Amino acid sequence: MTYLALVPAAGSGSRMGALSGRALPKQYLPLAGQPMIWHALATLCATPAIDHVFVVLAPDDAHWPAAAMATLGPKLHVLRCGGDTRAHSVANGLRAMAGELGERMDIGNDWVLVHDAARPCLTVAMVENLIAEVGEDDAGGLLAVPVADTLKRADENGRVRQTVPRDGLWQAQTPQMFRHRLLLDALDFAPQVTDEASAIETLRLAPRLVAADASNLKVTYPLDLQLAEWILQNRGKPCR
Repeated sequence: MTYLALVPAAGSGSRMGALSGRALPKQYLPLAGQPMIWHALATLCATPAIDHVFVVLAPDDAHWPAAAMATLGPKLHVLRCGGDTRAHSVANGLRAMAGELGERMDIGNDWVLVHDAARPCLTVAMVENLIAEVGEDDAGGLLAVPVADTLKRADENGRVRQTVPRDGLWQAQTPQMFRHRLLLDALDFAPQVTDEASAIETLRLAPRLVAADASNLKVTYPLDLQLAEWILQNRGKPCR
């Protein structure tokens, strides 16, 4: 069984930049002594089951910190083929991966774990649990957490229209893990999706939900960056 990781990182993180006043793309903001994306890549490179880790950059990305990334070793490969959307970047990356690994004839059956560059608190244990829980399930799967908060649907005036039952609702995270050929076919069929599981769902498949926890947060706002740094610096310490 071969496992590959793919991290799309061609976006600019414009929402974060507008709020933080920084021109640097979100994935390169400093976090616990390294660029934010370094932490996710370091975890994926440190996962024994993963053979190669591919990061997809915009073709004109001038911010990639090559010196810092060199410390992650030979598993890491850079692909400068990012597209206008996440789905395009992932699809381009899947095709480029096949070119990089051209000597292998059966890449279509390999598992690909797609992970957000802005989820720096991923752990090796989370990745290994995802791989173990998905197993040979051809529909693949993803890390997720059950929704704990009461959900409200708003009207056009910002007032509560209704309370949405949270039974059975999960908040999707990453990595999301699917067979290479299946995921590429799904993204070609549904290029408008915002995550890989949604593309797989358009093929009438039901990916497996694998429970993670809230520490695998996505950095979207400046406060999230502070929370991620606290998690990275305090993980494993006893609670007081």
